[in-house]
Amino acid sequence: MPPRRQRALRVIRPTLRRQGRDNSVTDHSTDEPEATERRSSIVDAALYRDGKRISTPSSLAETYRQLRADAEAMAWIGLYKPSDAELLSLADEFDLHELAVEDAMEAHQRPKLERYGDTLFVVLRAARYLDAVEEVDFAELHLFVGPGFVITVRHGAAPNLSIVRRRMENDPDLLRLGPEAVLYAVLDAVVDGYVPVVNGVSNDVDEIEVQVFGRDPKVTLRIYELSREVLEFQRATRPLSAMLSGLEAGFEKYGTDEELQRYLRDVADHATEVTERVDGFRQVLSDILAVNATLVTQQQNEEMKSLTEASFEQNEELKKISAWAAILFAPTLVGTIYGMNFDNMPETHWSLGYPFAVFLMAMVCATLFVVFRRKGWL
Repeated sequence: MPPRRQRALRVIRPTLRRQGRDNSVTDHSTDEPEATERRSSIVDAALYRDGKRISTPSSLAETYRQLRADAEAMAWIGLYKPSDAELLSLADEFDLHELAVEDAMEAHQRPKLERYGDTLFVVLRAARYLDAVEEVDFAELHLFVGPGFVITVRHGAAPNLSIVRRRMENDPDLLRLGPEAVLYAVLDAVVDGYVPVVNGVSNDVDEIEVQVFGRDPKVTLRIYELSREVLEFQRATRPLSAMLSGLEAGFEKYGTDEELQRYLRDVADHATEVTERVDGFRQVLSDILAVNATLVTQQQNEEMKSLTEASFEQNEELKKISAWAAILFAPTLVGTIYGMNFDNMPETHWSLGYPFAVFLMAMVCATLFVVFRRKGWL
């Protein structure tokens, strides 16, 4: 083992002794993370020869022993959220590179394909659409593919690799092509798993369009939430084209079965279609957001216009009320003045006092009416 790896493993090992090494294999009939009552993260471990399962070891140690005893066999070990101790055990047995093991321990990696000697390290981002909450759930998947072995490390619910394993076991001609065939099958399952997600996101986009033109006030938040999911989807799918191109070149360079190369090209075509559709969602959502912003601005302008018109009408009514109040105040003022009981009022005993008071009231009211009418208040 290289000195650098020995130093790295010595740093990791002291923290692992406390974790124990119970690496027994759970029932391989399921590959779902709901099997929480297990002490080991090993979902299924099996040995294959000529495309057929020949053994289901009960532990990692037993897997190692049987694989060493049969040079023609291939081991396929499936793990779900493995402990550092289990990964370290696999690294020791299969000479896995320390950087790849570290990535598998920490997770949160971008999709990538790396070659360390004879071993391929593949990181994928699987996805599934949750109808109940209309969200996309992403899960990280790591694969170590080398001569005579495949190790899958899942950090989430997707994909369901038990289905992949059953499909491969039902097709011995494909499985006998070795670890590269398993790698193809997993890649195919991950890319195929994107299709219902794409359909679910497409339905969400259609619903958002209806909400936008229906002036739903909650649509802006939904646009941003879906845009965030699409961005995460892009991060999962965009690296696939370069990854699969590199894998195709490697298959051709190392003389991998031509039929398997054709299968891989088909996966690459599907991945390209998915990537293009996801990129299209990003553009559509940007356009929808712009349209929504325009409609919101238009609605705000309409509301402002309505408020302005209402304020104008209110001012007009106030003008009318004020004008009539002034007109009615004039006779009240005259009547009040001549209603005072003073002995020395000149007009008190004037024979024309009453007609004059009425005439004065009428003239003042008429004058005010004409003035207010010219000003447009009446």
